[in-house]
Amino acid sequence: MSDTHAENQIFLANIELSKQIARLEKALLEKENAGEALQDSEKRYRRLFESAKDGILILDAVTGKVVDANPFLLQLLGYSHEALCGKHIWELGVFKDIAASKDAFQALQDNEYIRYEDLPLETQEGQSIAVEFVSNVYLVDHSKVIQCNIRDITAQKRAKAERTRLMAAIEQVGEGIFVTDAQGTIQFVNPAFKRMTGYSGEEAVGQNLRILKSGEQDELLYRNLWETVSGGTTWSGRMVNKRKDGTLYTEETTISPVRDALGQIVNYVAVGRDITEHLRLEGQFLQAQKMEAVGLLAGGVAHDYNNMLTVILGYAELALRKVDPDQPLHGDLEEIIKAARRSTDITRQLLIFARKQTIIPVALDLNQTVESMLTMLRRLIGEDIDLVWLPEKGLGPVKMDPTQVDQILANLCVNARDAIAGIGKITIETGSSVFDEAYCADHLGFVPGDYALLAVSDNGCGMDKKTKDQIFEPFFTSKEVGQGTGLGLSMVYGIVKQNNGFLNVYSEPGCGSTFRVYLPREAAQVVDARRERAVEIPPSQGETVLLVEDEPALLKMGTMMLEKLGYRVLAAGTPDEAIALAEEHMAELHLLLTDVVMPGMNGKDLAERLHVLCPDMKILFMSGYSVNVIGAQWVMDEGVNFIEKPFSMKDLGVKVAEVLRGSRKNSASSPLADREKMEIYHVD
Repeated sequence: MSDTHAENQIFLANIELSKQIARLEKALLEKENAGEALQDSEKRYRRLFESAKDGILILDAVTGKVVDANPFLLQLLGYSHEALCGKHIWELGVFKDIAASKDAFQALQDNEYIRYEDLPLETQEGQSIAVEFVSNVYLVDHSKVIQCNIRDITAQKRAKAERTRLMAAIEQVGEGIFVTDAQGTIQFVNPAFKRMTGYSGEEAVGQNLRILKSGEQDELLYRNLWETVSGGTTWSGRMVNKRKDGTLYTEETTISPVRDALGQIVNYVAVGRDITEHLRLEGQFLQAQKMEAVGLLAGGVAHDYNNMLTVILGYAELALRKVDPDQPLHGDLEEIIKAARRSTDITRQLLIFARKQTIIPVALDLNQTVESMLTMLRRLIGEDIDLVWLPEKGLGPVKMDPTQVDQILANLCVNARDAIAGIGKITIETGSSVFDEAYCADHLGFVPGDYALLAVSDNGCGMDKKTKDQIFEPFFTSKEVGQGTGLGLSMVYGIVKQNNGFLNVYSEPGCGSTFRVYLPREAAQVVDARRERAVEIPPSQGETVLLVEDEPALLKMGTMMLEKLGYRVLAAGTPDEAIALAEEHMAELHLLLTDVVMPGMNGKDLAERLHVLCPDMKILFMSGYSVNVIGAQWVMDEGVNFIEKPFSMKDLGVKVAEVLRGSRKNSASSPLADREKMEIYHVD
């Protein structure tokens, strides 16, 4: 039993020893595995440390020396591993903004976590970079270390600055900019968009672009726009949109698709410009150009037509003198003369519109001139219409031909009368206006200065925009056939422009109309320019007249008329012929009657040449309109004698006698060299 017991004890001891050996082997294996795991962990950390795309700096938390730096940081700063490791951080100038001194390093020691979002560093080459800096304190093998993570944010900061500048530009730009998602919902608008549409950013964002739809465009335009941009192409064009307050504006817009990295359209960006005012000024400019072109055409036609009317009137009057009043032919000739005179009125209106008629401007009191017309105007408009006169006291003088004021008032009042159905009111008023540079910059054709205002208003039917845009065009009329020639307002337009003035019209259907005429103020003293004309032909005393006219029919007819009036006539078809005749008959000449515009030499230059030969010879100009050789408008002063074509024999006889008898004497000096006796105005 004892042996067995002993054996059992040995067996049990062996078992316990085996267990201890197994535990020991297991412990040794676990220790070996732990060492391998630690090595693996260190390898993984090293790989991460060396491959990191941020800079990593390891510092001894006690000494402040650099323990390690990863390759990215070394490359970023331009340092070698040896140049950094083992050095105190405050000894390295590159880290002066992290720890410039041993005392400054204390902050890194005392704080387990420090973060700087934007910290400047300077590389070894002297290049300034911006970094994001984070430091953490760790315990490694019972020793504290500080790990500094340094991320280069230079490119990010530059991109942010560029975005800031871009946003500032978008905020300040004058064009309206908006961005939508792929479905057309607004995501962003700039301040100019608010100024253009009236919608603030808060009101617009989240809304569909349909809030701007005006209904003025055909649906085809919107369909074409959407198909273009959704297909990836930029769309450009004009459209009429509606503001928040309901008013319409014309916008010139470019809309472009914006794609993501995969090429999918994710947004649309639009840049728009309000061109409403531009289109208005452009329309004014085109209208002014059209009016100028029509005026040139009208002036040219009227000039040539006047020449022929002069021939018609002259021969008809000559024929009338040869026919017994009891014969039927006498009445026929009188009808021809009446028709020619009516045609003369039409051509005169055309010349006024074209600013080609000759005028005699004087400094006049506008209030007095208007008041002298009131009685006639009341008869003109009738008893059913109340004429109200509202003058401004102390209104300064203007310089223009007084007959032109009469023409303006008569035409505007007749026009106002025709716009009133039944009982109504016409108001004539005067006032003062001053236009500065800012006002004139926005109103085509206006010139800064002081102006006298003459306004005519009515409470009649008014005009729509289409009618208002055409009222100054010759022969345009909204009246029924036979009730107007369409020349009245065009004549007003021509008079105002010829006198360097401006004309505005305000009218809406059913709200009446107001015509506002602005005339430049004149500093000269007011004179009485109403001139009485002789009504009887003074008898001739046999004087010799040198007649110069390049139109053969007019030359022949003029010669016959002067001879019938008892004058001796020397006829010349060209200026050269006139000079030759003057040299031959210089002692006999009493009067030069010459056309103004002729080929080779104009009447002004001819008169100057002949004045040297015959200093006592009187001068009388004639023309359908008067322009000098460079195309400027002739404005006749009192020192120059002039008769306008077409003229009758009576008109010619009165005028020739008036000049010869000296009621309007020429100066002893050259009448055309003396600039005080003839002013040349350039219109427009």
